[in-house]
Amino acid sequence: MCEDNQTEVTVFILLGFKGLYSYKILFFILFLFSYYVVLNGNLIIVVLVSISERLKIPMFIFLRQLAVADILITTIIIPMMLDIILRDTKEVSVTGCLIQTYFFDIFGFVQCIIIAIMSYDRYLAICNPMRYNAIMSPDVCRKMIAASWLLVFIISGEIILVCQLQFCGLNYIDHFFCDFGPLVELSTSDTSLLLLVDFILCVVFMFIPFSVIIITYLIIFYAILKISLNRGRKKAFSTCSSHLATVCLYYGTLMTVYMGSSDDSSHIKNKFCSLLYLVVTPMINPIIYSLRNREIRQTLQKVLNIRT
Repeated sequence: MCEDNQTEVTVFILLGFKGLYSYKILFFILFLFSYYVVLNGNLIIVVLVSISERLKIPMFIFLRQLAVADILITTIIIPMMLDIILRDTKEVSVTGCLIQTYFFDIFGFVQCIIIAIMSYDRYLAICNPMRYNAIMSPDVCRKMIAASWLLVFIISGEIILVCQLQFCGLNYIDHFFCDFGPLVELSTSDTSLLLLVDFILCVVFMFIPFSVIIITYLIIFYAILKISLNRGRKKAFSTCSSHLATVCLYYGTLMTVYMGSSDDSSHIKNKFCSLLYLVVTPMINPIIYSLRNREIRQTLQKVLNIRT
């Protein structure tokens, strides 16, 4: 129960990019264009992999799932962010805020798992090519993807604990979406159990996948160094360079946000770092993979030629 001198919070006020609203038209156009690029770029990946038989191989099947997750996570964030930019602030109901936090966590965790699976796929392709087709069969790929989504939906039950939080008095969130950290900071309830559960989930869905990525790439680099021909080394490295770029950008910004300090200056830094993995990474992923992948370029050219 809230104390006598406090009122129970029914809505949160998202402050967005306070202090930068003199540039809000520029911000709005920039992020609207970014959202347009994210949707179109990732939808192209989804459609091409779905309609092309030559792209129905594990690497592209996993890339399609990453594109789906990118579309979903940006769709639950960017439209609200655009509204905040135009209005300067935005009121969001407590229920709406919790729903956004829940789906943001789900899609974010799915991204971490899919990126880790893609690194394992690259490890098999480079270090165990003779058994690659037997291990990474279409049935195994489907099961891995289904398990990724199902596991996240089942274990992300921390939303039950979040729904039990009480909010009294302050209702301002200095962010452009309902992120878990700022939300918990506003709660007047005991959050020790929730923070423990959140730490465990972060270990399971963020740090374990990241550890898998580190281990697989150490093995991959060692295998590449053992290749005697420079041409063979370049070819082997080119097969995983696009994925490695995604890993560095995604996890680099993610860890900057969620492992940093919690002072006022870090809140500002975290908001702009959040833009990197919520806007920039989903926007450049299709560009990275399409520019560096001959199969995707050729399939897109074929589809465009048929239409013309």
